[in-house]
Amino acid sequence: MKEFVYKITDSVGIHARPAGELVKKASEFRSDIKIKKGEKVADAKKIFSVMTLGAVQGDEITVVVEGADEESAFEEIKTFFEETL
Repeated sequence: MKEFVYKITDSVGIHARPAGELVKKASEFRSDIKIKKGEKVADAKKIFSVMTLGAVQGDEITVVVEGADEESAFEEIKTFFEETL
């Protein structure tokens, strides 16, 4: 299991467009990819789940990656957040 903490910098947070891109990227991997914000946990492969987090600019989230391809998934998902959100 690998995880990282990320502070949302996008001015409108995780809205529909980046959420869709995140789901598409996460679905490329077999590993489970979860996003935690406070008590809420979202499956990064399900857009509705990601959208219900309500993550806005300034929120800190934790991304947890676990599974067979977690090394590559971790690196690509982390890069996605840094470049997109």
